[in-house]
Amino acid sequence: MPMIKTIRAKLHGIRVTDADLNYHGSITLDPEQCELAGIYPMEFVEIWNKNSGARISTYVIHGQPGSRCCVLNGAAARTCQRGDELIVAAADWIEPNQLYATKPRILTFLPGNQVDQVLMYDVFASAARPYDFRIVEADGQTLADCHTWPNVDIASIRLDLRKRGWSEADIDAFVASHFSL
Repeated sequence: MPMIKTIRAKLHGIRVTDADLNYHGSITLDPEQCELAGIYPMEFVEIWNKNSGARISTYVIHGQPGSRCCVLNGAAARTCQRGDELIVAAADWIEPNQLYATKPRILTFLPGNQVDQVLMYDVFASAARPYDFRIVEADGQTLADCHTWPNVDIASIRLDLRKRGWSEADIDAFVASHFSL
């Protein structure tokens, strides 16, 4: 089965608080916001500047907890200005059949980098297509729940996997490893 690159976590509309050309290359982010989204220290992320269109890749380091910082360091500092809105995205390689269990957490931001919304992307089987998409609010979900969304239709997933030729043992293992019921 082919592997596809998918979004795993995203900070959407976070604003640049500083840029430090002389610091080691990276992006410095608030660890509390990283934890809420599911972004790890030293993880490579893609960064898209909504103001300039610049697109770069660098790794995450943690700043002060609660600081709401977003600092571009080293060469990345040349790609932005204070106040620019960024999209910071972490990715993962998965098989298409793992899309149902993957629940990327998306944070949106207010102008002072306070979290505005916590959302999840949800791929599900619908009557129209086997891989349909919606954005859902993640209120009440904890970081541990990020990949165990409680409203997943397990019966539909099992049916889809049977249609794809999966054995009952493989389906049971998949459900057990991806959903806490």
